[in-house]
Amino acid sequence: MQKIGFVGLGIMGTPMAAHLIKAGHAVSLYSLPSVPAALIEQGGKACANGKEVAQNADIIFIMVPDTPHVASALFDANGIAEGLSAGKIVVDMSSISPIETKEFAARIRAQGCDYLDAPVSGGQVGAQAATLSIMVGGDEAVFENVKPLFELMGKNITLVGANGDGQTAKVANQMIVAMTIEAVGEALLFASKAGADPARVRQALMGGFASSRILEVHGERMVKRTFDPGFRIELHQKDLNLALGVARKLGLSLPNTATCQELFNSCAAHGGSAWDHSGMVRALELMANFEIGQKA
Repeated sequence: MQKIGFVGLGIMGTPMAAHLIKAGHAVSLYSLPSVPAALIEQGGKACANGKEVAQNADIIFIMVPDTPHVASALFDANGIAEGLSAGKIVVDMSSISPIETKEFAARIRAQGCDYLDAPVSGGQVGAQAATLSIMVGGDEAVFENVKPLFELMGKNITLVGANGDGQTAKVANQMIVAMTIEAVGEALLFASKAGADPARVRQALMGGFASSRILEVHGERMVKRTFDPGFRIELHQKDLNLALGVARKLGLSLPNTATCQELFNSCAAHGGSAWDHSGMVRALELMANFEIGQKA
């Protein structure tokens, strides 16, 4: 049994923390607006703030929405940093800026502690099923120390490199996901407008080289018009903003990432910030004045 802390108990953090509690670890918890009652019933301990979590734990996990939230969880008054003592480990599993991650890691290491960035892919379903892909940046020895805990939450666990490299891998993942959603949306819209049954076209494509998890899951969402999240468009916009912001600093052009962001922006302008990200296809449909499944 290890003494663990977990800060940030939303739709991802709650099931992830639950897996740690179920494995028999002593888990101290903090979240806004409150710690879910179910986690307390399972054996977790609610704390008043991040400082108390860090005081009670040797390894502290963070799972919050964006870069400013991580900064706040770590460094605000009564934040995690105030409760740290030498030898403890902070593990940020949020998806945030690779550049600021390196700054956060340096500040935590200056306190005599270790830091891993370990963003995940797999969404709420993966969090609940403990099948997340976990992309880790940090020292190899620290990674090996924490890996048994990662294995309680995920399946594909990779040490990518130094601090910040895990976040870089996650941003790359989100670029690929966005561009694949766009490609699937274009293809199914094309097929439907041409008069073919989009459900059968999708089924046919699933047996060929164009097959993908996104064609399987999000292609079905597009055909069935089920755009409840899932993974919200506004969160994917945040991830692509990270990609485009870092690209500017690197002097790098990402034209198709930028196009996908503009399609997400169009969805948001039509009230779709909370749609599942497969709802990107609605922006394509607006331009075509045609919906998948509509009769031409």
